[in-house]
Amino acid sequence: MQTAIGEAQWKASSTKDTEALATLIASWAKPGTLLALDGDLGAGKTTFSQFFAKAIGVQGIVNSPTFTIIKEYEGAEMPFYHMDVYRVSLEEADELGLDEYFYGSGVTIVEWASLIEELLPEERLELYLEHTGGEERVIRLKGIGEAYAGWCQSLNDREVGKQHG
Repeated sequence: MQTAIGEAQWKASSTKDTEALATLIASWAKPGTLLALDGDLGAGKTTFSQFFAKAIGVQGIVNSPTFTIIKEYEGAEMPFYHMDVYRVSLEEADELGLDEYFYGSGVTIVEWASLIEELLPEERLELYLEHTGGEERVIRLKGIGEAYAGWCQSLNDREVGKQHG
């Protein structure tokens, strides 16, 4: 049986547009949701993560877990797990017990996810953030699995999505 795959694109001319996308995706999130973020340095991965965390009810400051690798936050209805695997080898990541997060009761965002692709669940939403000048970004989304493919289709169907891409 073939895995469903969907794709969408979101153009963000400001951080408000990035926040709109993060808030929308957060409204669809449920326990076990995995967002795999990639993109150039400074493309907005942590900014996206902060907006997402805010949208699911995380109180306080969410900052990059670059040196701690994993940070856990309490959201309104579920925990938020924020990971940055930029400085971790695949072997080190494998020893962290990431499955407990990926298949747990919370929602997970992994920054630099492509570095540990082999360890990620098969079904996930991949976001690639590309800096296109000034505050502008293009965010390419790839939903792998029925639910995530459906999210991409919903983005493609939205009026807002049409305005952004």
